[in-house]
Amino acid sequence: MSRWADLSHDLSSGMPVFPGDPQVSIQPAATVAVDGFEVHALHLGTHSGTHVDAPAHVIPGGHTVDAIDVEDLIGEAMVLRAGELSAGATVTLESVADQLAGGLGDARIVLVATGWDRHWSSERYLDHPVLEPTLAEHLLELGARVIGVDTLNPDSTRAADQGLPVHDIVLGKGRLIIENLRQLTQLPARVEFVGLPLRLPGMDGSPIRAVARPL
Repeated sequence: MSRWADLSHDLSSGMPVFPGDPQVSIQPAATVAVDGFEVHALHLGTHSGTHVDAPAHVIPGGHTVDAIDVEDLIGEAMVLRAGELSAGATVTLESVADQLAGGLGDARIVLVATGWDRHWSSERYLDHPVLEPTLAEHLLELGARVIGVDTLNPDSTRAADQGLPVHDIVLGKGRLIIENLRQLTQLPARVEFVGLPLRLPGMDGSPIRAVARPL
C-alpha cells in the first residue's frame, strides 16, 4: 500500500444511520436534459456516514464543528488492531496494551480497527464492538486528540439510552471522535491521515472524507 486509501463510506439514499437520526435522501433537483445542468438535493443528518463528532454533540457549551482546529484532523495516526471480536465485545485497554507500550510517538490520532465495517449494510452493524472507557481515558492521557472507529459508535448503540461514556470522556476533554470509518484493518500501524469536516457554523458534527497513506 503506497497510495492514499479512502476510509469513507459512500453517502447514499437509505444508507445506515444511528437509530432515530435523519435518513439520508439524495434526489435529482435538475438535469442536463431538462435544465442544461445537473444538481441534486441532499437531505442528511450531521452524523451521517463517516463523520466527526464535535464536543457540542454531547457536551453543553462544547465547541462546534466550525471551531475545530483542522490540524487536529491532519497528521500521523496510530492504528490499533483490536483483533477478531464478537458482537458487542469490548476493546479493553489490556487487549491492546502491548501496542501502546511505547506510547503514541508523534501520533495524535488513534484509529481502532475492529473490522466491523464488513457489516456496514446489515442489521448486524448495530451490534458492533465498543471501547472500554478506561482505554479512551488512557489514549487521551497519551496525547490523543482524535479517536476514530470503524463502527457506528465507540459506545454501545443498542444501549445508547443508558449513556455514552466514551463520548462523555473524549468530547468532554474537547477532543474529537470519528465514526463509521472503513478498511482500517488494511492499514499499517502508522499512517498519515486526513479527515476534514464541512464548515458548518454552530453544528455538532459533520460528514468527512477520510483518507490515509503509509508513512
